[in-house]
Amino acid sequence: MLQSKLFTKTRKEVPADEVSRSAELLIRGGFINKEMAGVYDYLPLGLRVLKKIENIIRQEMDAIGGQEIIMSSLQRQELWQKHFNQDRWDDAKVDIWFKTKLKDGSEKGLAFTHEEPISNMMEQFVYSYRDLPFSVYQFQTKFRNELRAKSGIMRTREFVMKDLYSFSRNEKEHLIFYEKAKQAYINIFKRIGIGHITYLTFASGGVFSKFSHEFQTVTPSGEDTIYINEENNIAINKEVFTDEVKKDLELGENFKEEKSVEVGNIFTLGTKFSEPHLLFEDEKGGKSPVFMGSYGIGPARLMGTVVEVLSDDKGIIWPESIAPYTLHLLVLGENEKVFKEANKIYESLLENNIEVLFDDRTGISAGEKFADSDLLGLPYRAVVSERSMKEGGIELKKRTEEKGKIISLKELCSIKFTN
Repeated sequence: MLQSKLFTKTRKEVPADEVSRSAELLIRGGFINKEMAGVYDYLPLGLRVLKKIENIIRQEMDAIGGQEIIMSSLQRQELWQKHFNQDRWDDAKVDIWFKTKLKDGSEKGLAFTHEEPISNMMEQFVYSYRDLPFSVYQFQTKFRNELRAKSGIMRTREFVMKDLYSFSRNEKEHLIFYEKAKQAYINIFKRIGIGHITYLTFASGGVFSKFSHEFQTVTPSGEDTIYINEENNIAINKEVFTDEVKKDLELGENFKEEKSVEVGNIFTLGTKFSEPHLLFEDEKGGKSPVFMGSYGIGPARLMGTVVEVLSDDKGIIWPESIAPYTLHLLVLGENEKVFKEANKIYESLLENNIEVLFDDRTGISAGEKFADSDLLGLPYRAVVSERSMKEGGIELKKRTEEKGKIISLKELCSIKFTN
């Protein structure tokens, strides 16, 4: 991609009401645009990051047998009121609904979750124990009427959620899948680059089970407090951190308190959303409710968390696995010979399937290009200048390094980058 052709520009200022450091950096870098509090647009660079995160999640969901679907964001009032506890439709009981009315006067909801609709849909497909187990997932837009949206893209009113639902014959079968999902989530955070600071965390199971599991990433800007047991590499959310819980989990007394942000969660739903409608005929000819689980990750929330924890005073530091481009190629000065060489290098990188953003802008000082490169945070920076050419090649350095080294074009193209 030629940087001169990007319609987005880096900037020094951010909206005055933006308090999130990750959102400030993403806005300044031209990754996102703020429409209003809690609502953001994803621009070319930001969308590339978001899609890479989604693809990593998709690969791990597919690996445990998940089947991808997309469900409607519009939800029927009668579905919630007749099939399930109507309190979930009541604004006084659930105050995050966005609702709208159709031309015929009927009221609809904009989805904040999909347990009810997906349970209802599965009544058409699940009849016998032979139809189970299975799981489905989606990347789908959710809406939550938050009283005060904050934390940039980490807490918004409109967002994409990956929600997976599992359907099993009984609790034993469910728990087998639950453990696979737990490991898949661990794999996701490791691949995205925050596995070393993300902990499997015991949290309240609410009305569904004794415990649920969250995945919490340690950051001083986090809204949650967790207690980490480093011996076992797990944590307990402050909300359930009691002597009884520590005893149940057999974790002893060695805990470290940290601030954190939740980047994923998995729940045992049991039969709450299947009784009395989503039933199957068991091996003995009787009727049993399907045993369910729910597993969520917000890709944009994850993107914001990465920026929050992997940045410095110069800008973002993207992990290779989700960076919009792997390599930032800079040409310095206005020398025609240098520009010709830089273009040659750019074409060679493309031929070798290396994802490269080429800063080919003219009339921009070297200092400005370096500052923009640090702000954008691509994993590698390659500089072509009169000096580098005199020294025999291209100056390459990692975003995390202070100094680079001169290498040849052949060496550059032979590096095994993670695209």
